[in-house]
Amino acid sequence: MSALAGKVAIVTGASSGIGFATAKLFATQGAKVVAVAQRQKELDSLVGQIIGLGGTAIAYTGDVKEETTAAAIVELAVGEYGGLDIAFNNAGMLGEMAPVDDISIAGWHSTLDTNLTSAFLGAKYQVPAMIERGGGSLIFTASFVGYTVGFPGMSAYGASKAGLIGLAKVLAAEFGKKNVRVNAILPGGTDTPMGRTVANTPEAKAFIDSLHALKRSATPHEIAQSVLYLASEASSFMTGTALLVDGGVSISRT
Repeated sequence: MSALAGKVAIVTGASSGIGFATAKLFATQGAKVVAVAQRQKELDSLVGQIIGLGGTAIAYTGDVKEETTAAAIVELAVGEYGGLDIAFNNAGMLGEMAPVDDISIAGWHSTLDTNLTSAFLGAKYQVPAMIERGGGSLIFTASFVGYTVGFPGMSAYGASKAGLIGLAKVLAAEFGKKNVRVNAILPGGTDTPMGRTVANTPEAKAFIDSLHALKRSATPHEIAQSVLYLASEASSFMTGTALLVDGGVSISRT
């Protein structure tokens, strides 16, 4: 039996990288997927691939920083598929990368709004829909950056991702009695379009790979498998967890 048979899932940031891979994996495991991002062409490609694999998905093009988007995607899940069981709030950005005295207030707000506030808005509408179904799994994409490691120039990114871990812990305590589980994944370096903006030369990629105990970066599918674990009943007694899926970058000193 498929791990997510009969489940309905929202995936944000689904147009590329970890979100794209997770939406496909969820669908192959039986979930009906609402794929959310700002790029229509990429979302259409994703939905086409899912349907081609025999899965079920629908696209919603919108900005996750807007509360109207958070409300609309839950309404879509409920209207099209009858409810909501899983939400992977994955949309994010690196934002301005500079010493703190060179980061603009607009850049700071943009990063926190995209990475952190969007997850709060998502949860605000997703949790009640999950409670209506008798429970569910809410998952955030945080990072080892700002949790086990601090990289110079990434203050806005690190703060926003650390904030997601705090949000997950509070929501887990708040809604555990309603059978809503809330966890965060903390990926290491991953071969995604966003990751390649940092690993943008062979030398930079080799350096980033070398930081990991496994001496390589992850594929999006590898990270997606950890999300599937948290979405499924295989993790039924896990909530409030910051799950490192980082190839050992947090513990490697070699």
